[in-house]
Amino acid sequence: MTERLRLASDRVHWAAIDEKVIALDFQNSLYLRVNRSGGLLWAALSQGATREELMQALVSEYSLDEAAAGSDVDAFIAALRAQGLIVSGDVAAAPKDVDRPPSNR
Repeated sequence: MTERLRLASDRVHWAAIDEKVIALDFQNSLYLRVNRSGGLLWAALSQGATREELMQALVSEYSLDEAAAGSDVDAFIAALRAQGLIVSGDVAAAPKDVDRPPSNR
């Protein structure tokens, strides 16, 4: 089985604005802002995504190589885990497509 990661929706409220994410962690009274690539990952995590799905989203959107995408995803996940903003569980199958923030491309 694969680990599926999701935002801890009971702790954080967020909105996508101009391809960026603005979020408020109510438990820790923290205001968070993520850039466009972070917004892409955040949107995927709001629906639930595996590390591999997050990597593929970056590879597809930004033409990164897999090593760079993996490093970026790992850093993003680690930062969210440190704040307690991600929950995880094992699932057998991936969901359908994840929503992405709008793109100006």
